[in-house]
Amino acid sequence: FSIKHSYEGEATNFNLDTRLLTCNDQIMAKHDVNNYLNLDASSSLEIIFTYDVEWEQSNIPWSSRWDVFLASPSGPDDKIHWFSITNSTMIVVFLTLMVAMILVRTLNKDIASYNAVDDEDKEESGWKLVHADVFRPPAFCPLLLSVLVGSGAQLGAMALLALSFAVAGLLSPANRGSLITAMLMLFVFMGSVGGYASARIYKSFHGLERLKCTTYTAIAFPSLIFFVFIGLDLALTAVKSTGAVPFSTLAALLALWFGVSAPLVFFGAYFGYRRELPPCPVRTNQIPRQIPPQPWYMKPLFTALFGGILPFGAVSVELFFVMSAIWLHQIYYIFGFLFLVVLILIATCAEIAILLCYFQLCNEDYRWWWRSVTNSGACALYVYVYAIWYYLFELNMASGLVPTLLYFGYMSLISLVFFLITGNIGLQVCSNFIFRIYASIKVD
Repeated sequence: FSIKHSYEGEATNFNLDTRLLTCNDQIMAKHDVNNYLNLDASSSLEIIFTYDVEWEQSNIPWSSRWDVFLASPSGPDDKIHWFSITNSTMIVVFLTLMVAMILVRTLNKDIASYNAVDDEDKEESGWKLVHADVFRPPAFCPLLLSVLVGSGAQLGAMALLALSFAVAGLLSPANRGSLITAMLMLFVFMGSVGGYASARIYKSFHGLERLKCTTYTAIAFPSLIFFVFIGLDLALTAVKSTGAVPFSTLAALLALWFGVSAPLVFFGAYFGYRRELPPCPVRTNQIPRQIPPQPWYMKPLFTALFGGILPFGAVSVELFFVMSAIWLHQIYYIFGFLFLVVLILIATCAEIAILLCYFQLCNEDYRWWWRSVTNSGACALYVYVYAIWYYLFELNMASGLVPTLLYFGYMSLISLVFFLITGNIGLQVCSNFIFRIYASIKVD
């Protein structure tokens, strides 16, 4: 059933200014069964949809009206979040014990053995054997690796600052677009961080195409995001969706990109190239050392799959709530939990990267640059697989090509962002780890 409305004027001239005779500012709506309209699918009917709004006076300040959502210490969601934090903490504790065992026992024993005066004639073995090759630049696309590291550093700085502002209460859940706007502006202003990180890593590779590296850092990742966004926006425009972004907004994004972000990338890269690198603790041979055959469990694919599952396990529960907020329009307001989970993710990625890097060096494989990125960044693959599962079993999305394109397009971008951030964490901690352990041994 519906309400059988009557109105002034002709039916062909019905618009927003048409005055309803059955419900207006002079006549209150009445609950009368005689005014019901029988919806018969076999006939053509005119149906007018209306709604009523009743405003009530409230003495609660606007800034405090969201406290009913924020102050729920005994709610069921909080228990789930605490369970997620506990589960993630156990993973971190396990990895910390493993890393501590390696650093305190194995490494100290190795370093003491390598530095023993009476063992000069002892044949080198283990990770010391590759000391003359461990700082050799990667043979495969060092420029691409530098660009990925720079983009990951820029995204990581953006995410940490945005979460810090949200935890401090500067980004209210009452304004649903405030977090996206803040992340966009922070990404633009963190261009200097991306340029600096890219320049430092490319300088350590002794790269000669510095201008190309900085230019790619400024335009590569934003270009991918922009063109995917344009494609999805055109799909929304084709189906006449109100969610399509107007041209003026796209022009503003281009102005921020080329007017602010790109110059900041070059600004950060200038200081990155200008600053001197710390002296390398060991010399690099001109001729690369031959790498012995590796066992099956040290193959790149296996270590990446193993290295990615633990960081994903640390964030999987919280990821469900974040995706529900994105795709099911639920309110996400517990940024404190999310901030703790992100810290646990950083610790997990760092520790798993150190573990796998140490095992790789012990097997006399010095090609650790790309492996350190893929070992920790592989959790993005599990995020995408989780997105497929969420689409099939949790998300009741309208059927059609455009909704499916929107979902998988944006989830692909989110997974890529996840890969860049976690991959950058893995490379940075492995670089620092290797520098420190090789600076602790005596090499002729």
